[in-house]
Amino acid sequence: MSVTYSTPEGMMQPTPYHHVAVGTGTRHVHVSGQIARTEDGTPVAVGDLAGQVAQALRNTAIGLAGAGATFDDVLRLTFYVTDWAPEKIAEFMGGVQSIAGSIGLPLPLPPASLIGVDHLFEPDVLVEVEATAILE
Repeated sequence: MSVTYSTPEGMMQPTPYHHVAVGTGTRHVHVSGQIARTEDGTPVAVGDLAGQVAQALRNTAIGLAGAGATFDDVLRLTFYVTDWAPEKIAEFMGGVQSIAGSIGLPLPLPPASLIGVDHLFEPDVLVEVEATAILE
């Protein structure tokens, strides 16, 4: 495996993600911001944060697979969520947990950031996910 995750002693614990990823390899994979759309552009889970998180992660898995990668190769995930408030964490994590097993997303997650934004490129888009992976 090209990525090893850890949460060193002295860092905040528990968290739903690892704090550190060490990657060894030569091929970098960058999956651009994925949203809750089907292949033909149809919106998925309009108004449903958990549903949009699940679809965006599903699309991220497809992008990784297209490069010969899986979530085991992911060094970092970045989530952008519109109108973020701490009260949304349960719904957000519900979306993550609902899809993790079927797409091979490890829990706890790879190192991740969740960034609140005012809006994304379309009014119905509640979340966007970016992934960075490394392959040998």
